[in-house]
Amino acid sequence: MKDYILSKAKIDADTAIILGSGMGAFADRLNNLTNISYSDIPGYPLSTVKGHSGELSIGSIKNISLIVAKGRFHYYEGYDMDTITLPVRLFHSLGVKKLIITNAAGSLSLSLPPGQMMIIDSHMDCTFRDSLFVPKKHNSKKYHDPSYIRKAFNCSEKIGISVSKGTYCWTMGPAYETPDEVSFFQSIGGHAVGMSTVPEIQQAAELDMRILAMSTITNYAAGIINKPLSHEEVIQVSSQVKDDFASLLTEIIMTI
Repeated sequence: MKDYILSKAKIDADTAIILGSGMGAFADRLNNLTNISYSDIPGYPLSTVKGHSGELSIGSIKNISLIVAKGRFHYYEGYDMDTITLPVRLFHSLGVKKLIITNAAGSLSLSLPPGQMMIIDSHMDCTFRDSLFVPKKHNSKKYHDPSYIRKAFNCSEKIGISVSKGTYCWTMGPAYETPDEVSFFQSIGGHAVGMSTVPEIQQAAELDMRILAMSTITNYAAGIINKPLSHEEVIQVSSQVKDDFASLLTEIIMTI
């Protein structure tokens, strides 16, 4: 995989980005852009979810070299943890030291509306794959770099985009969470819920990469308001806030 990618593009990036559902348009802003389809990379898995185009984009913004993953892999797609986290290991092998992980997430509170961006300062594994105990909140600096979090907030203030911070709850999927599950996540201190990101955070931490994770809130979780959930809403809201998302992400890239 590494050799194939190096045969297609020169890599001198120390920053990589994983884009969440409906956020792929950010990569189109790169200069000197090279796109490599996942399907062309030997041994690389494929994205199967709408809103994940399945490409590696290699280029630069403001003269900062980047590798951008337009599409990720989820547990509910049938992939194991090694496959889900393979992009992180690939980035590391290419010299990446900084990883920005983004996702589309559901809000667990009326005070966190769709369209808002949330910097993740802690996370919980709510998949119950390995334990039936109440999930533990992970907020150590190896997972969530406090310096990067501060810089992200400074960036948001500089460009006038409101962001919040909070705890991300990782669920198995593919079904959306039930109202009872939402109540439970609220009771243990969750602010947003989604089906990705935590495995990538864990893998990056094991590789001693510096990490910033952020959610774009695309919907209220089940039971918060009287409205059915749909992936179409996720894609629609991501599209509506794509300019703010790109502006904030660009500012963060220039700062960290």
